[in-house]
Formats: sequence, structure tokens, C-alpha cells
Amino acid sequence: MKVLVGLSGGIDSAVAAYLLKRDGYDVDACYMRNWDSALNNDTLGNPTLNDDICTQERDYNDAKSVADKLQIKLLRHDYIKEYWDDVFQNFIDEYSKGRTPNPDILCNKYIKFDAFLRFAIDNGYDMIATGHYVKRGLYHDEDVLLKATDQNKDQSYFLAQISKEAIKKSLFPLGDITKDVVRKIGHELDLSIADKKDSTGICFIGERDFRAFLQNYIPMKEGDIIDIDTKEVIGKHMGVYYYTIGQRKGFAVGGNKGPYFCVGKDVIKNELYLASSQDDHWLYSDSCLVTGFNKLYDLSKNEFNCTAKFRYRQKDVPVKVKFLSDDSLLVSYEPIKSTTPGQQCVLYLDDVLLGGGVIDKVYQDGKDKDLILKEWLNR
Repeated sequence: MKVLVGLSGGIDSAVAAYLLKRDGYDVDACYMRNWDSALNNDTLGNPTLNDDICTQERDYNDAKSVADKLQIKLLRHDYIKEYWDDVFQNFIDEYSKGRTPNPDILCNKYIKFDAFLRFAIDNGYDMIATGHYVKRGLYHDEDVLLKATDQNKDQSYFLAQISKEAIKKSLFPLGDITKDVVRKIGHELDLSIADKKDSTGICFIGERDFRAFLQNYIPMKEGDIIDIDTKEVIGKHMGVYYYTIGQRKGFAVGGNKGPYFCVGKDVIKNELYLASSQDDHWLYSDSCLVTGFNKLYDLSKNEFNCTAKFRYRQKDVPVKVKFLSDDSLLVSYEPIKSTTPGQQCVLYLDDVLLGGGVIDKVYQDGKDKDLILKEWLNR
């Protein structure tokens, strides 16, 4: 069976390629180039531009080093246009609305498990493979995704928007092993990247200053920071788009009160709302509306109980789900903090990934939290 591995230049995809070759697959690799800072030189005006280009080339050279070591062919293919159209534009549009999107989920949906998959099939490969920590398995005779054995590295959350067809055509060699074992294999193979740091942050931003990057696409606009309890102006922000619900750092506020937490924002009024306690009721919600839900396993029920993640590192939360239409649902739960519009709600039945969708609205006691906040401010 011919398999094309997405080789990123990191240790995870490198070991994934090795394991497949060891197990008898006919393996080639491909380096995906999704972001081209040079195309946006005039817009960015960013001193880190050359660093971005060098990072991409370093990653490619690392991928080439791995391919040479494993004696497999390495292809290189650009997905810059697809990434810009399907991932980055959505990212900017959502931030412009004051929401907090997750572009890594869209990258998996549109690039790695769509455009890259089609490229592989069109070029004679039977399957694709990646270094994601997730399992493919059977549940009631259906192909499904399952949480990885290494729960600390499980990445099923990021695959909630891929298609059922993509699951059938994908291999995940790291699903049953831990990160420590991956590093150990890298050392046993004498790979130069065995101790390379994992990539962090949003894929096209990397480890740059997020706010500085976003300012290139959404201009700064100064506005008031308001203490939600006293309704007093306590400082100035440089743009409400740059903050997310639950954030507790980066506020230019005076006084001894605090620490402050972001509990809301008004894009029209350009106001940022803070509370001075992490246990403040403004941070809590007990239900949310989820739209654009992608069903990866259909329980054939309109209402059921399962668990959910509302952000990647969050522990699973017991929830009650009620479908309102084929791709929209109301998700109810015991009060939790910082459920954020624009992020993904991903559902699980034990270790089975049921699917995911975008958190559209957040409620407390059946009432839209944005409306609660506005009514309070207008009193």
C-alpha cells in the first residue's frame, strides 16, 4: 500500500514515517508549505519577516534530513492560496467580529485532510498519514477517530471538522504511543531533530507576538476598558479584537484592584469589559449554541448525554446535547468558566470523537450572555 506522509520537519511526523516504513508500507513524504510571509512584505512591515522565511526553510531542511535518513522520497507542495482562502480569511473575519477562532482546526479540515489528501490520491497514493496523536478505529462497524493513548498529547480535538471520507483514507501511527517513546525512537534512529521543540502557537504565526501580527490585518483602535462591576473606565485598550474571554494578562489598567479577567467586549462601541475575580459570575455560562456541527459519528438521537471540550486543554465536561437542526445544537452543562464564541465545541462518547462545531452564542440561565452584559451596562 502506497502512503504519503505529511512531513513537517518535526519529530512526530518523522517517527510516524519511520513506523509506517518499518511495518511494510510503501512510504513517500511531502512537505506542505502553507504560509508565505514574502507575499505580504508590504503589509507586514515586520522585522521578523526574514525569521519567518528562515523558519520555513529550516523546517523543510529538517524534513529533508529525515527523508534522507529514512531513505524515502520527499515531495514539496505549496498550499498557500488554499490556506489564505479557506483558513486565514476565516481567521481575520472572525476576529473582526470580536470572536476567537481556531485556525488549526480549519487547517486540518481544508488543507491536510482535504487538499493534501486529494493531491495524494491524484498522484497514485492509497492513503495519507500524519504525526497527530489520535487513533483510527471501529465503533459499531463504522470508521471513527478515538482519543490517543497519550492523553496529554491527544489531538482529536483538532480533527473534529475533517470528513468521514478523510478518516477512511488516513493513518495515525502515533495513536498508541507516548511522546517519550517518540523521542526515544528519534534518538535510536539518530535523527538530528530528536530533541527539536514542538511547534507552539497558531500555525502561521508561530512564536511571534500575536497582537503585533494581528495589527497588520486589523488596525489598532484605542477604546475604553471598563470595570464591569463598577461600570467605571479603568484604562485604555488598543483594540478589542486582540483580547479573548477569560484572558487575565495584557491590560493597561491602574489601581490596586485585580487581577482582572476579560469577561466581554463590544466591537461596535469598541469597549473591553473586565472583572476583578476569576470566580466572578460574569465568566460563567451553563449552555451554548453550536453551529456548523460536523457529524463524525451519528448516534441517531436528537437528545443525548456525552462529554465535550470547549477548548483544547480543557478536561472533558459532562454535557446534555439537543439537536435543533442537522448541524446546530444546544449544549447544556453545569456552570463553567470562559466558554468563548468562535471556539470549537467538540463532543465525545467515551473515547469516540462524535464531531465538532463553532460556539456561536453563550447562555446563562437560558439568556444570551452578551444581552445580560448589555442590559447591566444600560441600567
